[in-house]
Amino acid sequence: MTTSHLLHTLNQLITEQRNKHSMNLDRLSALEIVTLMNQEDKQIPIAIEQCLPQIAQAVDNIVTAFKQGGRLIYIGAGTSGRLGILDASECPPTFGVSSEMVKGLIAGGEHAIRHPVEGAEDNTKAAITDLQSIEFSARDILVGIAASGRTPYVISGLEYANQLGATTVAIVSNPQSHMASVANIAIETIVGAEVLTGSSRLKSGTAQKLVLNMLTTASMVLIGKCYQNLMVDVQASNEKLRARAIRIVMQATDCSAEQAERVLIAADYQTKVAIIMQLSGKTKIEAEGLLVQNQGRIATSLSQ
Repeated sequence: MTTSHLLHTLNQLITEQRNKHSMNLDRLSALEIVTLMNQEDKQIPIAIEQCLPQIAQAVDNIVTAFKQGGRLIYIGAGTSGRLGILDASECPPTFGVSSEMVKGLIAGGEHAIRHPVEGAEDNTKAAITDLQSIEFSARDILVGIAASGRTPYVISGLEYANQLGATTVAIVSNPQSHMASVANIAIETIVGAEVLTGSSRLKSGTAQKLVLNMLTTASMVLIGKCYQNLMVDVQASNEKLRARAIRIVMQATDCSAEQAERVLIAADYQTKVAIIMQLSGKTKIEAEGLLVQNQGRIATSLSQ
């Protein structure tokens, strides 16, 4: 792409426009700057509200992928790639899933998580290589993330996933983008121009983070990773998380801290198993069997 063509493209993007409310940004006080940013940030949930049907559609497809043994894969460059990696890295400790179930790919590889990699977002071949390296298949779902909606690395990944027959999703902050036209599902969070012109890590990045929160949390809830509103598949891998597991059992069963700890020890600190044991009087083996029969759902297990 020539410089003139790229300039023309950027001129059309809402995320690259100058924000009329921040034209004097360099003359504001600290309080005035953060007040302005706060006012602009209030647009984000409103923009996301317009996309809830598409987000729910993506969630349904992610759940289907999970149930078929597939994975959720994020792909992005720069801030977008880092946010995908962040969301993926939070899933194992939060929901007790394998680190392979949700993965994030970033243009330029792991080095790009902390350092800019020249030309990485323009490398279309790298996207295909990165997906092939994790053996991406039609069972998986690919979510491309890019505020501009034009990142070549991400578009290439989406096109490759489409060729395999996988479901594809685009999260963008500009309307009628190339990415949106490529993906099966387009989530367009139109948050407007940034306070600092072109700095899409601000409103666009926040919108991306909120959407990613929805995708993984809603999907995990729907595959049985919570009971009521409790995070019952938490991995008690340190003192804080062990205390959280005790508290979860207390909240779910209305028992004392001492009893919650006893039943957790008997359940090998499997919080779901401990809850069923406490509420039903089942043994550890019986509780584990019920969870297997009922796809990990505590409420269904307790009704049997």
